[in-house]
Amino acid sequence: MAKPKVGFFDFTGCEGCQIELTNYGDADFLELLKHIDIVEFREAMSEKADHLDIACIEGSFTREAERKRLEEIRKRADIVIAYGACAATGGINALKNHTTDFREYVYGKEAGSSHLQSNDKALPISAAIKVDYNVYGCPIDKYEFLHIISQLLHGETPEIPTYAVCVECKRNETICLYELGEHCLGMIALAGCGAPCPAQGVPCEACRGFVEEPNEESLEKVLQSAGLSKERAQTKSRIFTANMRSEA
Repeated sequence: MAKPKVGFFDFTGCEGCQIELTNYGDADFLELLKHIDIVEFREAMSEKADHLDIACIEGSFTREAERKRLEEIRKRADIVIAYGACAATGGINALKNHTTDFREYVYGKEAGSSHLQSNDKALPISAAIKVDYNVYGCPIDKYEFLHIISQLLHGETPEIPTYAVCVECKRNETICLYELGEHCLGMIALAGCGAPCPAQGVPCEACRGFVEEPNEESLEKVLQSAGLSKERAQTKSRIFTANMRSEA
């Protein structure tokens, strides 16, 4: 029996999630390679295929000109997975949706370069084509990605957590950062990462996005109680969720 064909594609992003995949190098990923055939992956090969069982897309949709390429990928693939924060929610790129001078701010005197011209909003891949599954995070958790691919290969529906990061911290018996005089977005941030950041004393920045129907107003009050200014509390969670916040 022929192995399922899998392709990896990148749009606007740092390609860090693709790099994360190339960093597997362990028994689990080597075992996966026995069951799939990677036929497209710009970071590792130049070959291409006409049909894909699974297409994995990284990066956000930021140019209308990219829609055609995305539609072509969708036509070729049975299943499309948007992986990484940029592809799943628009990610950090979506910060530009809240300003008009982002090119000058980021690139300085190079802001006028033709390859940097993008006047469209940074949006998730689902804004252009149907996405079957999202793998969240910046970067993704490679073992979560491996688990989702494994479930698909076994004909199962991938289980994507819907609860908050705080749940994982409690399971890990991690002391709440608010008890240590810090702040954190874990109360409305989507879980699934295992909450490694709070465990290391680093506040959760909600790189996986929000849970469904997040209480942003309550979050802002808690952040202010932790010492953040009102303005900072209102914008703190925007870094990874600029397309998910109520004012977006």
